[in-house]
Amino acid sequence: MRRWVGALRAAATVASGPCLESGGFRTRFDFGSRDAASWFPGHMAKGLRQMRASLRRADCLVEVHDARIPLSGRNPVLQEVLGIRPHLLVLNKMDLADPRQQSRVLEQLRQQGCSYVVFTDCQRDSNVKKIVPLVAKLVNSSPRYHRAEVRRGREAAAWICPLVEHSNCTSPCFQSTEYSIMVIGVPNVGKSSLINSLRRLHLKKGKATAVGGEPGVTKAVLTRIQVCETPLVYLVDTPGVLPPKLADVETGMKLALCGAIRDHLVGEDIMADYLLYVLNQQQQFGYMELYGLPEASDNIRHVLKYVAVALGKTQKVKVLTGTGNVNMTMLDYSAAAYEFLRAFRAGRLGRLTLD
Repeated sequence: MRRWVGALRAAATVASGPCLESGGFRTRFDFGSRDAASWFPGHMAKGLRQMRASLRRADCLVEVHDARIPLSGRNPVLQEVLGIRPHLLVLNKMDLADPRQQSRVLEQLRQQGCSYVVFTDCQRDSNVKKIVPLVAKLVNSSPRYHRAEVRRGREAAAWICPLVEHSNCTSPCFQSTEYSIMVIGVPNVGKSSLINSLRRLHLKKGKATAVGGEPGVTKAVLTRIQVCETPLVYLVDTPGVLPPKLADVETGMKLALCGAIRDHLVGEDIMADYLLYVLNQQQQFGYMELYGLPEASDNIRHVLKYVAVALGKTQKVKVLTGTGNVNMTMLDYSAAAYEFLRAFRAGRLGRLTLD
């Protein structure tokens, strides 16, 4: 279940002999020759089965992914399912990603066949209002799921009536028109936050589903949650599901940096080293001012020393001397690595797109 963790941990020793360019920064992060496996706990496998079982009741799939990794880590198992329903890709946490990369990202996604993309920031409800009208447009224009055929009963009417064309119709079946949307994606990309944001905007109501800063908060496919009155829209939150097999170790590292995999399974020290490598490659040197470094550095231990000093991260250790044990205060590099990662996730190191 966690075989790939060893491969990432091995990067700590491999990276000690980096390939440097003339400026002193690494030109690549060497992960070694190990294969990448994945973290695929039981609730993900169960959630995937529940999602497939619930798919027949969904008019549209909204895939939520992290805007910092718009091209990496999207679950191919979920993408196989996408082909049989209208699909909208929501790239959340846009406030943390480099806005200069949006045009390039959109073009690459179009080349991959993803035509409908919305960048959002669910903490500030940015661009979230675009989602419901776009979903209605996608469902009503889908030839396979177009609601043009009248079926029996008010309950069945939710699947058959185009809202735009029949919004003034007095027929009971047309008045029952509703949209059922399944929200899918890898862990900790903001699926639950999106649902809560839609409820704030359209219903003026608070949280309907729990959110958290770590993966695995949503562990089961939930009941439908109303997020809009006109048109009547229900969303179903689902657990984040990682690929059973990752494409490569670097993809896993990017997922871990963005919080899709728990830090302790990978190692904060290795993640911090890879983050420093990416920051230097993209010439994002905000960490210098934040932690008081005199110049940019590609040595993670050197950087973490300044982080620990700036934030007062120390630990008490016992040192055996000739006169007995002596308690000494030393810098806590593990705590500094954790704070370095937190700073990235909060946007304090600058807006960064990892892809």
